[in-house]
Amino acid sequence: MSTLLRHPEPHIPASEDRGALAKMVMTLMDHWQLSTEDQAALLGIAASNRATLTRYRKGEAIGTNRDQYERVGHLLGIHKNLRLLFPQNRELAYCWMTTRNRAFDNLSPVQVVREWGFTGLLMVRSYLDRARGV
Repeated sequence: MSTLLRHPEPHIPASEDRGALAKMVMTLMDHWQLSTEDQAALLGIAASNRATLTRYRKGEAIGTNRDQYERVGHLLGIHKNLRLLFPQNRELAYCWMTTRNRAFDNLSPVQVVREWGFTGLLMVRSYLDRARGV
């Protein structure tokens, strides 16, 4: 009976797929023109851990730890929302993350994530989901 109460582990893709995710999210960070410190904050790694960012940029697989994998999923979801909300304005879609927003007490979405961590990432994603009517 106790096995029914356990939460299933999320499906973590194979290393090859996680490598593609790593490259994809690093390309996204480049489009958003984020500093190394902001990139690390969004991925939930120490700002001093530049080596991990470099490895991801080369396509080394995102770790199998749930926090990091979920962060990447939310970041890609944010990107999808922005592309759908601003289909004719790629520049706005790419600068939105670093632009101050009244909905976040005049902080940029990146600042919200830096201040609130994973919760901040969920706040930004939820805001965009609501904006899209999802």
